[in-house]
Amino acid sequence: MADRVHSSPKRGRLLTRHGTGLALLGLLTLALVLLGPLFLDRFTQNVLTRSMIYAMMAITVDLLWGYTGILTFGQSAFFGAGAYATALILTHVGGGAQNFALALVLSVILPMALAALVGWLSFYHKSTPLYASVISLVVPIVLSQAIFAGGSFTGSSSGLVGYPVMKLGAANYFRLAGVALILFAGLAWIIVRSDAGRVLIAIRDNPLRAAYLGIRTQRVQIILMTVLGGVAGLCGFLYANAGRIVAPEIAGFGFGTQMIVWTALGGRASIFGPALGAIGIDYLGAQLSGSMPYVWQLIIGVLFVVMILFMPRGLAGLLPRRQRTAAAPTLATLPDRPQESSKDALLSVTGLRKAYGNFVVLDGIELEVRPGELISVVGPNGAGKTTFLRCLSDGTETIQGTITLAGQNIAGRPPEDVVALGIGRKFQVASVFESMTVAECLRLARATHERPTLWNRASGIHLPSAALDILALTGLDKKLAEPVSGLSHGMRQSLELAMVVAMLPRLILLDEPTAGLTKAERTLIGEVLKRLTQELGYAAILIEHDLDFVKEISQRIVVLHQGRLVMDGPVEEVVNSELVRSIYSGMAHD
Repeated sequence: MADRVHSSPKRGRLLTRHGTGLALLGLLTLALVLLGPLFLDRFTQNVLTRSMIYAMMAITVDLLWGYTGILTFGQSAFFGAGAYATALILTHVGGGAQNFALALVLSVILPMALAALVGWLSFYHKSTPLYASVISLVVPIVLSQAIFAGGSFTGSSSGLVGYPVMKLGAANYFRLAGVALILFAGLAWIIVRSDAGRVLIAIRDNPLRAAYLGIRTQRVQIILMTVLGGVAGLCGFLYANAGRIVAPEIAGFGFGTQMIVWTALGGRASIFGPALGAIGIDYLGAQLSGSMPYVWQLIIGVLFVVMILFMPRGLAGLLPRRQRTAAAPTLATLPDRPQESSKDALLSVTGLRKAYGNFVVLDGIELEVRPGELISVVGPNGAGKTTFLRCLSDGTETIQGTITLAGQNIAGRPPEDVVALGIGRKFQVASVFESMTVAECLRLARATHERPTLWNRASGIHLPSAALDILALTGLDKKLAEPVSGLSHGMRQSLELAMVVAMLPRLILLDEPTAGLTKAERTLIGEVLKRLTQELGYAAILIEHDLDFVKEISQRIVVLHQGRLVMDGPVEEVVNSELVRSIYSGMAHD
């Protein structure tokens, strides 16, 4: 178990100069919403009330699609479920304060339950984004067909109309929708800029690396979909009351597609862009659809295609991007993981066999790794080295044999559970988060030890001394506020290694960490690995082709050839063996 810090980093406030400006803009918008009914006619009030409800729906789509990478058509189903729950209660039970309260509760709870089910179906282990999108596409189709089949109970194709509603009047419905939109947009803006918001972006940009940092990506996706399903249901409650009518179309696939269009045109991952896109398009649609219905739909369709092809950031992309000027976070030292003196095997592999159909990749692998050992795995391309690391770090791989870590069988455990047992994996190609800064990547590596908050972004990062050494030796400690996209290949490799070490794992898996590095960079990585294992007691398994590098840092060398472990012994014995010479000679002639 990693050491806990005794003092947590200071939390930085999100209301910077930029945030203060947005707060002032929010107050101005609030004033316009409250005063709007004084100079807007009733028709405009009704249209803008609906548009502002739609704007909240567009923000939920942006949080799912723009920030978390979940392309969903299902928000219309949750919206429709909330609206119909409200209308059914008020139609068949009646009005009154108690029934309005019941309708409000059901309009949130039922969509949340439906969203949780959809999330569970969509994000089981190894599900693909395409699968999640298909599930979200099917749900509104099924729900709208259920409404059609409901007969007089649901109003079938005619919908429900004439039920009692809250007697607020057009002006107060306008104000209620506007205030709700401002509050929800402000809350969403704070969350996406918090440490928890960085987790959403990590899942969007690189879900595999997020999982191998111990972040339970499926759980986060399901929780987010469930919460936003409840928000969509609340929007449905407002819609059913303000509009005084519900129809099957609001729960269907077409409306779900409209939300995608609003979000894309307004600008993904901007919160305010999708909201303004929804308001603008819906308001203009109300003004123009009567006189030119087909032309208006054609215009929207053409704009959507143009935006996707030439302006992927939507209308928000026309605004200049704000340069990051935030001060670099402070770095604090954590105690390194205590050195383990046990002579028992930390990792034990018995009879490992991995095959894809009739093609056997690994066969009969036996291996034990103890604390403080650095074992290099060598062999020609196609020997099964990377597959071997994947089997060690992902218990859901279909294998024969047994893999135990610290006495725990990893069978059936997804990567985030294996990480919790003490494995950290570095990939062959540096796996980091391109849209983040160096500091944000490092902070995410500590996410399982220091829970990210929804409201703030930490101003400091606690890292073990070994990770700090990597940053200092490579100069990354001077680039904490810089985006990862601007780093060299060698610095990215070093950053990923620092992220893995920051997790305080027991066993580090490294897949060709020196590939593409200069001699100086390879030497630096070698020194870091020797300190981690020989001084600090980490165990490490290294895949490497450079035998000279392997000889300098390893205690043992394991040779894989054609999926079999053909040699396991001391460095000099293996390097000077005729078997290794013949294998590498064969590689030279390939």
